[in-house]
Amino acid sequence: MSGQGSTWGGGYVTDVNYLPGWYRQQSPMHLAVTCLLLGVACDLPAGEEDVHYLELGCGLGFGAMTLAASNPSWRITAIDFNPSHIAQARAIAQDAGLRNIAFLEADLTNFTDTEEGRRLPQADFVSMHGVWSWVSPAVREGILRLLRDKVRAGGVVHVSYNSLPGWQGALGMQHLLLNAGDAAGGGSERRAAAGIELTRELMEAGAVHLAGQGVIQQLMSGISKLPAEYLSHEFMNRAWSPCFHSDVMDAFSTAKLDWVGSASLTENYSNLMLTDAQRAIYARAEGPRMRELIKDMCLPRPLRQDVFVRGVQRIPPRARDAALNDLVLALTTPIEDIVYEVEVASGKASLSPDYYAPILSALAEAPRSVRELMAPSVAAGRTSDPRELVGVLIGIGHVMPMLRPGLGPDTVAQRFNRIAARWVGRPENQTHSFALASVAAGGGFPATIFDLVVNDRLQAGDDVGSLEQWIMMLHPDVTEEEIEPLRKILRRAAEVRLPLMRVAGVV
Repeated sequence: MSGQGSTWGGGYVTDVNYLPGWYRQQSPMHLAVTCLLLGVACDLPAGEEDVHYLELGCGLGFGAMTLAASNPSWRITAIDFNPSHIAQARAIAQDAGLRNIAFLEADLTNFTDTEEGRRLPQADFVSMHGVWSWVSPAVREGILRLLRDKVRAGGVVHVSYNSLPGWQGALGMQHLLLNAGDAAGGGSERRAAAGIELTRELMEAGAVHLAGQGVIQQLMSGISKLPAEYLSHEFMNRAWSPCFHSDVMDAFSTAKLDWVGSASLTENYSNLMLTDAQRAIYARAEGPRMRELIKDMCLPRPLRQDVFVRGVQRIPPRARDAALNDLVLALTTPIEDIVYEVEVASGKASLSPDYYAPILSALAEAPRSVRELMAPSVAAGRTSDPRELVGVLIGIGHVMPMLRPGLGPDTVAQRFNRIAARWVGRPENQTHSFALASVAAGGGFPATIFDLVVNDRLQAGDDVGSLEQWIMMLHPDVTEEEIEPLRKILRRAAEVRLPLMRVAGVV
């Protein structure tokens, strides 16, 4: 059973569409910077270069469309096997006037053997978010055949997946949820709800393999806030299969892909991820296979964001630093929201305000190159490794790399942003990750649904005095208790968030 009334899904949920969203780890600019930080050659996409970006398992395609709207000269191909996903994505792309994106409905098991698969050009960047550990072995093998045939030499591949041992304690829980859902019957959302309720009852009854597992307790404590679509796709999926990093490395090596590092940049810094004692053991290990296994054994990391390259070319430190110094950064977090002590796996990491505050203040005025930010006039006379500045600030989400700094808003990107605001601007999406398409950024500028709605209304000629109308558009069934919090959020989006985006040339 793959979904109510469906037999073609092969065990995958098909009766509930997945959630739209933006994940910065999928952005080519982010992936290129990841490679440079780790000393691997990867040319940053040039402004008007003909880049082919391929997304496997694109869902509703928000991320792929954001990239298409942000890079008019690129070719974007997005593939999913669910016709409902593809039909909706095509309709939105057509409405937005996106001419450089193709949505393909295809089964990745045998895609390379089809005429459509044979015509697909080689890809510069490939991304798979949450696909690898959610599909059957046959589909994985089909993905590997596609990667062997369609990733160009030097091409970059991103894959996120449920990882082991991070999910180890929840293996029994997922099996319980799936079987309890089958017993309850009905659609995937009803089945997931039944499985969650049984899990909760067993936890309260002291079930040994539920109550004593940290990952389960963490998940169940916030499960009421998780969307039904996520719960259905995560737990009602018969092919659900978390993976060890070493097994993914072995599989991808058959496509001549070498592991580079994590697109979650802070995870590449052992001093942020491990305690002193753990780091001493980690340092003794030889090779990425053992080092990453040790790291995974020490971290509560249920999701990995791995980056692979076909034909790794190591670059000397001087060339690496020169490329990083040329990188232009833009501020994504308002100055007043900057926190100089952040939670990391090894505890808390402190950013020196004496060093970072002038840098962030300079970025609040305009995007700047790393070389400019490290100049004595900005960095308080302190020199630093550009890897620290870039890796830390991008890694904790305070800044993002810019592909075409200096460009202003683009009409196609703005049209997509306004359509996206009406597509996802609903109360149930307020905790999800979205973005505003930006030609200057070459990708998505991180945004909430409130940012999207405010941009849409201001583009329509409204002003902040229309907040009450905006609230009713966002939430027609709003209650009196909800109005004031929404008013504050929307006003802040207009008065604090939008000016930040204007500085970056996004809106």
